[in-house]
Amino acid sequence: MGIVARKEKQKQEIRSLILEESMKLFVEEGFSKVSVRKIAQRIQYSPTTLYLYFKDKNEILFYCCESGFKKMLEQNIALALISDPIERLHQMGVNYLNFGLEYPEYYDLMFIQEAPMSALIDMGAGWSSGDQALEALKMIVQDAMDKGLVVPAKVETVAMAVWSMVHGLVSLAIRQRLDKLVAAEEVENTMHESLDWLLKTMKKA
Repeated sequence: MGIVARKEKQKQEIRSLILEESMKLFVEEGFSKVSVRKIAQRIQYSPTTLYLYFKDKNEILFYCCESGFKKMLEQNIALALISDPIERLHQMGVNYLNFGLEYPEYYDLMFIQEAPMSALIDMGAGWSSGDQALEALKMIVQDAMDKGLVVPAKVETVAMAVWSMVHGLVSLAIRQRLDKLVAAEEVENTMHESLDWLLKTMKKA
């Protein structure tokens, strides 16, 4: 490996380290209590080094969320191979639950904390990755309606119902609330059963 390639590899490793440790701090302490200096102390670099990679704390948060959406997108790539929109919607829901349980720190930042939305406003940026995920959900719902497979309603209404349910399940699970309802070892399976029930209820007779 040449000098240029080694330097580039090192830069990417430092950037990944900054994002990884920042995300942990944002979840542990809350976005408002974390500073660039605190992140720098965590990874044992100077604050000046962090500013070589990111403009400010908001930008770090933005790319933490982008990294999470990338992982979510990777899980959903295979959805295009499923022709039945109900089955596609079901698998999207399964992927969502699995993502939230596998990456609770990412999920907390992307969908629970208020900070990312405020950061986007401060940056003057849009939420393109989140919008893309929501559009994918709406397209599947619209396809199911066009084929007469679900009870007709506004696309946004149905999409909101589906997203709200899986979001609620993940949010409660990663805050250890669902084990108040069922035994801890039954939580994940019951979450998936809840998703199955919702989609069966939505299906047009």
